[in-house]
Amino acid sequence: MNLMDNYNKALDRLYKHVGFKEDWVVYPINDCTDKFWNVEGDTVKYANTKEEFESESGEYFEDELYKQRFYDKWIYEGKQLTLIFCNTHIDGVCWFRIFDNDKKC
Repeated sequence: MNLMDNYNKALDRLYKHVGFKEDWVVYPINDCTDKFWNVEGDTVKYANTKEEFESESGEYFEDELYKQRFYDKWIYEGKQLTLIFCNTHIDGVCWFRIFDNDKKC
Protein backbone atom coordinates (compact mmCIF):
# COMPACT_ATOMS: atom_id res chain seq x y z
CA MET A 1 0.00 0.00 0.00
CA ASN A 2 1.44 3.37 -1.03
CA LEU A 3 0.38 5.13 2.18
CA MET A 4 2.26 2.64 4.36
CA ASP A 5 5.29 2.77 2.06
CA ASN A 6 5.37 6.56 2.46
CA TYR A 7 5.05 6.25 6.25
CA ASN A 8 7.84 3.66 6.50
CA LYS A 9 10.15 5.70 4.24
CA ALA A 10 9.52 8.86 6.28
CA LEU A 11 10.15 7.00 9.55
CA ASP A 12 13.35 5.51 8.12
CA ARG A 13 14.53 8.99 7.03
CA LEU A 14 13.78 10.41 10.47
CA TYR A 15 15.66 7.60 12.24
CA LYS A 16 18.64 7.97 9.89
CA HIS A 17 18.68 11.74 10.45
CA VAL A 18 19.09 11.34 14.21
CA GLY A 19 21.16 8.13 14.08
CA PHE A 20 18.58 5.89 15.73
CA LYS A 21 18.28 2.15 15.04
CA GLU A 22 15.22 0.28 16.31
CA ASP A 23 15.71 -2.54 18.79
CA TRP A 24 13.25 -4.47 20.96
CA VAL A 25 11.15 -1.54 22.12
CA VAL A 26 9.73 1.22 19.92
CA TYR A 27 7.47 4.05 21.10
CA PRO A 28 5.02 6.33 19.33
CA ILE A 29 6.45 9.57 17.98
CA ASN A 30 5.18 12.85 19.38
CA ASP A 31 5.91 15.86 17.18
CA CYS A 32 7.16 18.64 19.47
CA THR A 33 8.92 20.61 16.74
CA ASP A 34 6.83 23.67 17.60
CA LYS A 35 8.06 23.68 21.24
CA PHE A 36 10.97 25.49 22.89
CA TRP A 37 13.01 22.93 24.80
CA ASN A 38 16.14 21.83 26.61
CA VAL A 39 17.45 18.84 28.54
CA GLU A 40 18.21 19.65 32.16
CA GLY A 41 19.78 16.70 33.96
CA ASP A 42 17.44 13.71 33.53
CA THR A 43 14.53 15.95 32.50
CA VAL A 44 13.28 17.34 29.20
CA LYS A 45 11.69 20.75 29.72
CA TYR A 46 9.53 22.21 26.91
CA ALA A 47 6.95 24.93 26.34
CA ASN A 48 4.81 26.53 23.64
CA THR A 49 6.71 29.84 23.75
CA LYS A 50 10.14 30.97 24.86
CA GLU A 51 8.49 33.16 27.52
CA GLU A 52 6.63 30.14 28.92
CA PHE A 53 9.85 28.11 28.83
CA GLU A 54 11.64 30.78 30.89
CA SER A 55 8.71 31.45 33.25
CA GLU A 56 9.11 30.91 36.96
CA SER A 57 5.41 30.22 37.35
CA GLY A 58 5.60 26.77 35.77
CA GLU A 59 4.09 27.53 32.35
CA TYR A 60 6.08 24.64 30.85
CA PHE A 61 6.09 20.85 30.72
CA GLU A 62 8.67 18.39 32.00
CA ASP A 63 9.25 14.72 31.20
CA GLU A 64 11.81 12.39 32.68
CA LEU A 65 14.31 10.89 30.24
CA TYR A 66 13.23 7.30 29.73
CA LYS A 67 16.28 5.11 30.06
CA GLN A 68 15.27 2.02 28.13
CA ARG A 69 17.57 -0.94 28.81
CA PHE A 70 17.66 -2.00 25.14
CA TYR A 71 19.42 1.22 24.11
CA ASP A 72 22.72 2.68 25.24
CA LYS A 73 21.53 6.28 24.94
CA TRP A 74 18.21 8.14 25.16
CA ILE A 75 18.89 11.31 23.18
CA TYR A 76 19.54 11.10 19.44
CA GLU A 77 20.59 14.42 17.94
CA GLY A 78 20.60 15.10 14.21
CA LYS A 79 21.51 18.31 12.41
CA GLN A 80 17.92 19.65 12.43
CA LEU A 81 15.98 17.42 14.82
CA THR A 82 16.51 15.63 18.13
CA LEU A 83 14.69 12.46 19.22
CA ILE A 84 14.39 11.99 22.99
CA PHE A 85 12.94 9.04 24.92
CA CYS A 86 10.44 10.62 27.34
CA ASN A 87 8.49 9.18 30.24
CA THR A 88 5.42 11.25 31.15
CA HIS A 89 4.66 9.26 34.32
CA ILE A 90 1.00 9.35 33.28
CA ASP A 91 -0.71 6.01 32.67
CA GLY A 92 2.58 4.37 31.64
CA VAL A 93 2.90 6.57 28.55
CA CYS A 94 6.35 6.88 26.99
CA TRP A 95 7.13 8.74 23.76
CA PHE A 96 9.82 9.38 21.25
CA ARG A 97 9.48 13.16 21.29
CA ILE A 98 10.93 14.98 18.30
CA PHE A 99 12.25 18.53 18.86
CA ASP A 100 13.53 21.17 16.43
CA ASN A 101 17.15 22.04 17.23
CA ASP A 102 16.54 25.70 16.29
CA LYS A 103 14.18 25.96 19.29
CA LYS A 104 16.63 24.56 21.83
CA CYS A 105 17.03 27.04 24.71
